[in-house]
Amino acid sequence: MDKSSENSSPTTKSKLLLLLKIGVFCFATGATTSAALTLSPRLDFNHFSLNRNTAISATPKLEGLGPIASTASTEGLGAFPGKISASYLCTPRDHLAQEVSYEEPVAIAEGIFSPAFHTLRSSLDPSLIRKLKAAPWPEIHESARSARVPVLMYHDILEEKEVFFDVTVEEFEAHLVRIEEEGLTPISFDQLLEHLRTGAPLPPKPVLLTFDDGYVGHYTHVYPLLKQYQYPAVFSVFTGKLDGDIVGRSTVTWEQTKEMAADPLITIASHTITHPRDLRELNDEDLRREVVESKTRLEAELGIPIQYFTYPEGNYDERVAAAVAEAGYDAALTMSNYEEWFAGESDDLLSIGRFGQSQLENVIPEAWEGLAVPIVGQDTFDFYSPIRVIERLETEEVPLALIAGGRPATVHADSRYQLTEILARTNAKGAVDGAFFSLEYLDSNVMIGPVLSQATQTFVPGNASENPLLNGRPLALISPNEVRFIPFDSNKHNALEGVQAEMEDVTDAFVGAAWLVRDGNPQDEASFGTLFDFDAYRHRAFWGINKAGQPVLGVTKGRVDSVTLGELLHEVGFRDAIMVDSGASTSLAYEGESLVDYIPRPVPHMIAVLAEEEAQGTCPLVFEDLPSYEEDWAESF
Repeated sequence: MDKSSENSSPTTKSKLLLLLKIGVFCFATGATTSAALTLSPRLDFNHFSLNRNTAISATPKLEGLGPIASTASTEGLGAFPGKISASYLCTPRDHLAQEVSYEEPVAIAEGIFSPAFHTLRSSLDPSLIRKLKAAPWPEIHESARSARVPVLMYHDILEEKEVFFDVTVEEFEAHLVRIEEEGLTPISFDQLLEHLRTGAPLPPKPVLLTFDDGYVGHYTHVYPLLKQYQYPAVFSVFTGKLDGDIVGRSTVTWEQTKEMAADPLITIASHTITHPRDLRELNDEDLRREVVESKTRLEAELGIPIQYFTYPEGNYDERVAAAVAEAGYDAALTMSNYEEWFAGESDDLLSIGRFGQSQLENVIPEAWEGLAVPIVGQDTFDFYSPIRVIERLETEEVPLALIAGGRPATVHADSRYQLTEILARTNAKGAVDGAFFSLEYLDSNVMIGPVLSQATQTFVPGNASENPLLNGRPLALISPNEVRFIPFDSNKHNALEGVQAEMEDVTDAFVGAAWLVRDGNPQDEASFGTLFDFDAYRHRAFWGINKAGQPVLGVTKGRVDSVTLGELLHEVGFRDAIMVDSGASTSLAYEGESLVDYIPRPVPHMIAVLAEEEAQGTCPLVFEDLPSYEEDWAESF
């Protein structure tokens, strides 16, 4: 026996001893974990359920057991980079504590995420919200600038037209039918004012209906139809007409006006005393009389405050607007024979623009309520707001389809499917196609970069050779109370521990293609680096967080380059947005229906949103297995 042989014996013994220790350790670990699951009085399995996609063993992250117990693979104790069970991330924290006393008050985590906040917010007095969030009067709040609220202007409604801007009763009712069919929501002037001052949210596709000059048809024809459809409206009247001094073709009476003013649907606005064609031509004394005394008289006769003014024929200047402000009006309506604009595009609250009634067909596809207003600060989140669908939002560059609100989660499916097929296997309401995936095999679900999905509760590392190419791209991290986008680092983020170091309670993670909006700023060309085809015109999918802290999923309804898309998303109210898998994969779906006009490429990954009633708990997403061949065969008989 040579010297090398003599030295091998102790090494072999050491290896055997090491293997024996590892075996004992693994046995002890398994026994301890089993005992913890079996004996812990704090574990209540009625509070959470595991479906067939969940890891075989929901291994809690228990103190003192070391890393093996908390990174057990569904395929055994496989070494990295195998799939890592993350099911313990979805186990409610309070069930894992063992006889721990919480005597000190628990701090509220940063971010607004609970149903309690949603209830609190909805119960706040609107005047308090206005004081907290309003722009200095008469400025328009920045968040209201992105919405597109048309204010429609009508004059006389009668049986037969006499001048070109008259509208017949049949035509007007057809307008109301069209408004209903197209899903527009008539709002009151009060709603519009609060929106313009505070950025307060509006119902879908809002529109304000206004009627000038106090014709009798407003009472005999318009008012009954408004009551039938339950649509609010504004009637601008001038007191000389109500008094009978300036009758014209017809006029409402004081009694008829009082009846309408008493109805919550109706807002009465001052339209001066004598309806001078151009208030700018009046001297200061006459101007003050027209503006102030009309308000005083209407309030005295109708017994209500008069908050709004309408310039006759839209004519005003700084002097006239100052007189209106001094008289105590909150806002004023104008018009122009040369241009028309949405309410949020107005210079201020004393110059709210309007569209002629003939523009109804043109404003129908344009009307949009905006994404929402900032609630508190840049780092707040609201995962319990109602889900809203905007199937087609027109912009100057390309239409957008958006799903806003709800709570975000992801699905990493076992193969590739149409987005609607994956969505149908969940309790989510809407979804957009997710991260990049390998094209090597048609049925592959291999992702580019690491992925953690609440649906499978499994962390899957990315390919070690590909990961460095992703450095600097946005790593999307989702927890029960926040979303964070950080630069991907292949040296840190290809392990579950590295992702948890960034967000301890992470439930979902994946690498996106690029930032479109980052920290409230649209990204320029240099930020896209070497991303393939970032400057090409393609269909593109995206998701992010709006200024209210709500998740928003979306796709373009046409082709656009990345820089332009980022600018559009910034304009419509995103504070952060990233691009996900686009081109042929671009998909968006809501309640089983595709919101794109083509059949996209099947995908294995999606970002989804859950409605409030489904969004409770640590990992509320449910992902159903596909039935097996045997189950299909059995059901067929």
